[in-house]
Amino acid sequence: MSRVTIYVPGDAAAAAVGADETANAITDEARRRGADVLVVRNGSRGLLWLEPLVEVETPLGRVAYGPVDAAAVAGLFDAGFTSGGRHPLYHGPTAEIPYLKNQERLTFARVGLIDPQNIDEYLRHGGYRGLRAGLQMAPAAIVECVTASGLRGRGGAAFPAGIKWKTALGAAGDQKFIVCNADEGDSGTFSDRMLMEGDPFVLIEGMTIAGIATGATRGYIYLRFEYPHAHRALNRAISTAYARGYLGADVQQSGRRFDLEVRLGAGAYICGEETSLLESLEGKRGQVRFKPPLPAIQGLFGKPTVINNVITLASVPIILDRGAEHYRNFGMGRSRGTLPIQLTGNIKCGGLVEKAFGLTLRELLYDYGGGSLSGRPIKAVQVGGPLGAYLPESQFDTKLDYEAFADIQGMLGHGGIVVFDDTVDMAAQARYAMEFCAIESCGKCTPCRIGSTRGVEVIDRLLNGENAAEQEALLRDLCETMTYGSLCALGGLTPYPVRSALNHFPEDFRRRTPARAPG
Repeated sequence: MSRVTIYVPGDAAAAAVGADETANAITDEARRRGADVLVVRNGSRGLLWLEPLVEVETPLGRVAYGPVDAAAVAGLFDAGFTSGGRHPLYHGPTAEIPYLKNQERLTFARVGLIDPQNIDEYLRHGGYRGLRAGLQMAPAAIVECVTASGLRGRGGAAFPAGIKWKTALGAAGDQKFIVCNADEGDSGTFSDRMLMEGDPFVLIEGMTIAGIATGATRGYIYLRFEYPHAHRALNRAISTAYARGYLGADVQQSGRRFDLEVRLGAGAYICGEETSLLESLEGKRGQVRFKPPLPAIQGLFGKPTVINNVITLASVPIILDRGAEHYRNFGMGRSRGTLPIQLTGNIKCGGLVEKAFGLTLRELLYDYGGGSLSGRPIKAVQVGGPLGAYLPESQFDTKLDYEAFADIQGMLGHGGIVVFDDTVDMAAQARYAMEFCAIESCGKCTPCRIGSTRGVEVIDRLLNGENAAEQEALLRDLCETMTYGSLCALGGLTPYPVRSALNHFPEDFRRRTPARAPG
């Protein structure tokens, strides 16, 4: 009997619900039964409500079972799951599960398919083809390819990646840097973590291409310390890339140099802002820098620096491999390519959905998410992290597009969506936004540092019935000051959730007792 390959995710989300115990139970049960089984720890497919999702390689392709805890393993063997046998946890061919089948996976194409630490599997599934193409191109041609693809930063500002790269390429400097912002601190976001744990080589490849395109010879991945699984995965993959000649003094005998290392942040939300991140990388307190000069001209240690987040850089290899036009064919308007969307909160089928820009919030919430977990009506969703607007049901038909969201005073940000049913207190959520800003402010500018603290006080007075009309007017005026007077997006965007809660859910502000932060 031939060996059977069984895949059990090894990423943090799966491990948190017992995937390690499941993998061990499969190994032990196979040994007890004399079955020839190879257990491979892959990345999560992103169907988080089915984790641990176990896949079995069969002659007809992979078959999925889930959620599989350790106690279910013996029953799976009894049902013949090593040959795709039926069981109550059986979901059929993995690729045919609608949640997965209806996605357009470009950046996440390999996540869940391969052993993320096996560089040979990465190569067999198209890895490093983008780098090989880039090594045959002039730096300016690489930058033009990225620009033509329409790739925009997959963070808050959605700034065109090619423009950053072109600025850094043209900047004078005896040293240039590529910095990956992996400080994924927004509520409801996990796509960076999933990719770093499930396909770390694609990030390494993307950063190497960025270095060759701009003349940068050193890169840093600024990783939040709350991601120990990603830290280990990245360091192992970087060591392998050095050993195989994909990093170092002579990348693939091209005469080009690119060195890469991981640096850990200390948990400050403000260090997700690019200039605060640079301060932290330099060993200083994470505080916002004045701009100009832009980091692409004067960034890390005063040198030209490209700063992009994980998903932006991980999108580059497929653009170089398949061409700018291929990537640009996905999406709508000025929002090109795909966005890994993260469904969280009160949602029945939470997880990661990579789709081309253009589908609606409603499609995401119901066609993919299956509605609320509680079964109650969805009252609001927050898109774009803790600084994103709260959107009511009347706006659920908005298409996922940067400009469409700007038109309704919202933002896509990192693609995180947090769902709330009709039991949520939106006044408490507005208060939480102000309190979050007060706690996480770097303190450098007055509108953010003082405005957020005063904002909490004003909301409490408003909910306590103290001249409610005056307090609401004062709160709106304060939001205006923070929006236009703050030095960075933390203070500048905090009014988004506050104003949206006031505008769309005014009834929640007519209470007579102070709201407390959710929790």
